[in-house]
Amino acid sequence: MHSLTHLPSMPMSLPIFFFFFFFFFLFFSVSSSSSSPSSSSSSLPVLSPITKDVRTNQYSLSLHLKTPLKPSKLFLDLGGLFSWVDCHRHYVSSTYHHILCNSSLCTLLSLNSCSRCYGAPSLTCANDTCATTLHNSVTGKSIFHSALLDSAALPTTDGRNPGRLALLSDFAFACSTTGLLKGLAKGVTGSAGLGWSDISLPVQFMAGLSLPRVFALCLSGSPSAPGVGFYGSAGPYHFLPEIDLSKKFIYTPLLANPSGTARDGNHGRPSGDYFIGVTALKVNGKAADFDPAILTVDLNGNGGTMISTVAPYTVLESSIYEALINAFIAESAGLNLTDHYPVKPFRVCFPADDVMETIVGPAVPTVDLVLQSDDVFWRIFGRNSMVRIVEEGVDVWCLGFMDGGVRPKTSIVIGGHQMEDNLLQFDLETKRLGFSSSVLVHHTMCANFNFTSNKNLK
Repeated sequence: MHSLTHLPSMPMSLPIFFFFFFFFFLFFSVSSSSSSPSSSSSSLPVLSPITKDVRTNQYSLSLHLKTPLKPSKLFLDLGGLFSWVDCHRHYVSSTYHHILCNSSLCTLLSLNSCSRCYGAPSLTCANDTCATTLHNSVTGKSIFHSALLDSAALPTTDGRNPGRLALLSDFAFACSTTGLLKGLAKGVTGSAGLGWSDISLPVQFMAGLSLPRVFALCLSGSPSAPGVGFYGSAGPYHFLPEIDLSKKFIYTPLLANPSGTARDGNHGRPSGDYFIGVTALKVNGKAADFDPAILTVDLNGNGGTMISTVAPYTVLESSIYEALINAFIAESAGLNLTDHYPVKPFRVCFPADDVMETIVGPAVPTVDLVLQSDDVFWRIFGRNSMVRIVEEGVDVWCLGFMDGGVRPKTSIVIGGHQMEDNLLQFDLETKRLGFSSSVLVHHTMCANFNFTSNKNLK
């Protein structure tokens, strides 16, 4: 048996959707116009709005790129080693420059791959400069292209509001062709890599602004009210009505697959994905019946539990999935819920009229991801375990877990739906994950961050 290794170095206050919708669209213009970006001497953490595209179930974060700074939306890839941006369409900047071959930065990006041009040097190609393989995590497509440095900026924050923009003058990323955007949500111009890497988006901002190596994500399921990412701060994280969610964490070791390799074709590099040590699943406090050895990682790097913003729903190895389904149906019978016919892509569904609503979503059995001990678990309530499907003649709640087949690379992949309205803190200094379970329990939600700009923040 081979274990994962630690990573190296009630009424609820619902958001006023129009209010947040209004301020989200004003967010960048207010931040930009209130002052010029602050220099890298800023000691305040930074943040980004995170939106969901309901058509694709993808998440994207917003930041400023180029000179002059322009708002940009990038697909949020939690396990991505680095970011990439479409440089072939509408990329105009006065400050970009190429990265030299054999530089330390090129080593991080590409293991020292170099580009040669057959035409005049340009934005997308220059001789003897760094190039790398970049990867669309949704479609699986990879290309080889040049890497750049350019200006990037995110708003500062005190944990309550956004403030002025903090500028990173040498943000490293890879260039992509427009074609690599295929399969991503409309309006996205690239991918933001948040994975375990010295050139991930959070680590670059945290290093450039001399901030702690800690970031947190709170994904919203609303198409009109964004969630938020905090970078370089262990808290506070204030959400309306004046709730500091940094005080609600349970902690578990943050792990890396010791034999995992990068998903982008650069197989000499370790994976950027984040793993946690799930040891069992429980439904209503009762263990689901499957071989727990499946949850460990073997010598080839197979197994374990990964957290992913690419997977829309949690994916389970087949025997784990079957055990969960059987236990969930059995426990649901005690609530007088009878399995309806399946609605693709889900297998277990209940008529919506039979399911009561609670502050934490549909009243269904809880699902616990048990971690290092029986009293440390990530509890999944109905809001995150169930998916509402309303089609012609059909209105059902379905169990939002997917069958990943026999012998998948990873035994459990925790997907975006299960992460929504849960605050997750990735502490790269202490190598641990802080998780809140559903913040609905605390009478707030991830859409309740106040994006009204505070001009007094430096």
